[in-house]
Amino acid sequence: MKAVVIRTFGDPDGLEVTDVPVPVPAPGQVRIATEAIGVGGVDAVIRRGALAAYGFREGHLLGSEVAGSVTAVGEGVDASWMGRRVWAFTGLSGGYAEQAVAAVEDVLALPDGLAGTDAVTLGGSGVVAHFALDRARFAPGETVLVRGAAGSIGITAVQLAAAGGAGAVAVTTSSAARGARLRDLGATHVLGRSGEGGPDAPGGFDLVIDVVGGPQLPLFLDRLNSNGRYVVVGVVGGQPPADFGMRLMDAFRRSLSFATLSTDTVPGPDRRAVRSSQFADAALGDLRTVVHEVLPLEQAALAHHAMDAGEVFGRIVLTP
Repeated sequence: MKAVVIRTFGDPDGLEVTDVPVPVPAPGQVRIATEAIGVGGVDAVIRRGALAAYGFREGHLLGSEVAGSVTAVGEGVDASWMGRRVWAFTGLSGGYAEQAVAAVEDVLALPDGLAGTDAVTLGGSGVVAHFALDRARFAPGETVLVRGAAGSIGITAVQLAAAGGAGAVAVTTSSAARGARLRDLGATHVLGRSGEGGPDAPGGFDLVIDVVGGPQLPLFLDRLNSNGRYVVVGVVGGQPPADFGMRLMDAFRRSLSFATLSTDTVPGPDRRAVRSSQFADAALGDLRTVVHEVLPLEQAALAHHAMDAGEVFGRIVLTP
């Protein structure tokens, strides 16, 4: 079967389309014929080699999120899964392929009316946005800043904050056109990537949801109100400065809080419940997904070039 692997770390042109054996589901796993494959920020981080210290090697088969139909089940898995349309988390590998395997506890049946492209746009990002707001103890009336709001996590966070009664939902983004699209999704104030602009925006924020990280993170810590909470859910802009914690200590009397969030630490049943609810909302049109572009699997490198260039609004989806 066709799959996309990292031939060499670094530039997207280091991705290679190759033939690999069709995977055999182990006990507790299912195999899925993919109809849609999500292209996420973590894929780009792995591709660059930034996580090599965590065991990722050249030759790695990228992809963590797929939708499709179950074609085989492993030992101990209920045979009723056969033929069902599902969303699945494949871990941090195995998704960029015509068929993928996933643990059955990481598989969720898709509701009628939800396209596979929408499922892989929302499935991983939606729970991150939900639990980031939960970790930040978001309450109605509070002011929220979503940093890096043009990706699928940010787009969902904007919608959830607005629906939850935020007093203001500010976003950082790279253009007025993107800002207009984010306003349509619930944002009330649009700032530049460095937090500039928006003269009518709140002077400070009760919470910041940050997808970007990177060297400018301390500037956004400074935007927190007293008792403000800052939650980092991604580092697509790189690691923050090693001494960024000094900003928190300098503001000691303002009682600021800083946290990171990985949904790996959220209990599986809680993730499933939120994801199921969000899929149902998306099928009804109550939660919107934004698919930037659908590309064939063979053009995975083109998808990564677009991400690296900052051209993507929403999520790119691959199809085999």
